[in-house]
Amino acid sequence: MLFPVAYLLLTSLISLSGPVTARLPDGRLNANHPPLPIVPKVTELQAGDIGPVTDVNGTEIPPYNTIYYFDQLIDHNDPSKGTFKVRYWTTWEYYKPGGPIILMTPGEVNAEAYWGYLTNRTINGQISKQENGATIVVEHRFYGLSNPYPDLSVKSFEVHTLDQAIEDFDYFARNVKLPFPGGDQVGPDKAPWIFVGGSYSGALASWLKVAKPDTFYAAYSSSGVVQAFENLWRYFEPIREHMPANCSVDVQVVIEHVDQVLSRTNTTAIDQLKDLFGLEVLSHLDDVAGALRNDLWSWQSLQPWSGPNTTFYQFCNALEVRDGASAPASGWGLEHALSAWGNYFKTVTLPATCGDIDIETCLGTYNPDDRSWTDTSIDNNFRSWFWTVCREFGWYQGGAPWGPTLVSRLIQPIYTERQCTLMFREAFSQPPVPDTLRTDLKYHGWYVQEDRLFFANGHQDPWRDATISAETQHFVGTPRQPIEISNGFHCSDLRVSGRIDPTVAAVQDKALASFKTWLAGWPKYEQELKLAVGGTPQAHGQ
Repeated sequence: MLFPVAYLLLTSLISLSGPVTARLPDGRLNANHPPLPIVPKVTELQAGDIGPVTDVNGTEIPPYNTIYYFDQLIDHNDPSKGTFKVRYWTTWEYYKPGGPIILMTPGEVNAEAYWGYLTNRTINGQISKQENGATIVVEHRFYGLSNPYPDLSVKSFEVHTLDQAIEDFDYFARNVKLPFPGGDQVGPDKAPWIFVGGSYSGALASWLKVAKPDTFYAAYSSSGVVQAFENLWRYFEPIREHMPANCSVDVQVVIEHVDQVLSRTNTTAIDQLKDLFGLEVLSHLDDVAGALRNDLWSWQSLQPWSGPNTTFYQFCNALEVRDGASAPASGWGLEHALSAWGNYFKTVTLPATCGDIDIETCLGTYNPDDRSWTDTSIDNNFRSWFWTVCREFGWYQGGAPWGPTLVSRLIQPIYTERQCTLMFREAFSQPPVPDTLRTDLKYHGWYVQEDRLFFANGHQDPWRDATISAETQHFVGTPRQPIEISNGFHCSDLRVSGRIDPTVAAVQDKALASFKTWLAGWPKYEQELKLAVGGTPQAHGQ
């Protein structure tokens, strides 16, 4: 293991030099890779919102973007391997002794831009403000600059597992000395800890309640993808159901045509189709079919406050507005939709998606020498995420196996699993099937039953069918484990800006009421607060 000072110096140099691999404009390595289900940033914050910050006594405290470091175990199964530096951010602007400690991780991303989740612009901060708590944002191992080793090789990834991540947050809560007066006396035995997360980290909120109920008294899971499974073709179902009806119909018609052409041996027709979309240089037909998902993936970035002039609705307008008139609900039909989509993809989607990178490098997935497979430099969050997807989660996004589909049926799980062998050839000699059964059995997936676990999901979230609000399931919430669903999108309820939608606001209000009730029932919490205001302490357990 590198000594801490040397390690920090090395990671700083790597960070300054940047990754070797050319990234696409949206940060992906390849445009036939799905966008990561990361937590949305708190974009409403401006530079001036960093600070100064004052606590409840009017004392100035460090600005939100102050970075702290925690010595985390490299391997929880073998502490002799030593520790590494994990970055975290914290504030205690609302904190009073006895208040809860609210921990959040943005999950599969460099956490440096996520200090906004310390503030009252988020559900984290709202709980903190209501309950006089302190908020923390912790960077996940193998993301950003919180790395046990100075590369993202398969050898380093031996300790990049869900089990290790679960142990990380437990170890952090039990051992961290927070940088405020009394911050060394707020462990889970002395203060209620609350875990808040969205998407993957929303799943962590549920999984931590299962694995570490004595550490995390309560948890909030926004769009938590709690159920792992190989084929998440239903990712596109909320899109199909909630996008404009005419656009949905015409996309389905075009995809049916694409599958017919690409599945036959008429090379002239195939070449004409590829040329129509500007994809003539792609030699593999599944890469051609998969590329069209990019216009649908833009749905994932929508939020209740997005407005009509977003990338997704520009795409639909290109298909459905002709000579100033909008198509009826039945759409314009194949001839117009195919021509319009081809023109839009060639002139708008490809330049925006690939930038200055050539089409084969941008969308091709067969070249074993491409640097997107072989670059192991740190702060490459796609590589870190892909490792866990290939081994433990799955969630591959392709065409529906039956019925209507927005995506070509040429795209099935094997399309992504083949890419796992290219990126991690030292680990996989053949396409791996992720061990989702182990993940679901160990952490209970959809079938979780834990006290003080709040689930918040969105009807329009493309990840909905991996959450406890999946339409294929019919789980009913309870006062101890509420399940609330709004008309929101992915993690819409994490930010107070989501309150622009009254259904999101209602979910947040129910969450705040639940946490108020739950925290009132934590004996030491109630005792400490009474002491803080000069009251008579209540006996433990009453």
